[in-house]
Amino acid sequence: MDVLAILKELKDDVDFEISKDFVEDGLLDSFDIVNLVGELEDNMDIEISGRDIVPENFVSVEAIENMLEKYK
Repeated sequence: MDVLAILKELKDDVDFEISKDFVEDGLLDSFDIVNLVGELEDNMDIEISGRDIVPENFVSVEAIENMLEKYK
């Protein structure tokens, strides 16, 4: 499952494709990010370091994918 599909699964009422900054636009709050981290870890069989759970890594699909690169 790709990042965009996971985002849509978590918040199916949000169009993530039109936002340039999920955090600034209010699409993701800290609770959403924690839920997203759990879903990413489960779907990708990885463990995301606490150091990487910062808003900058969750502003866009590209930012999330860039952060995930180190876990591949």
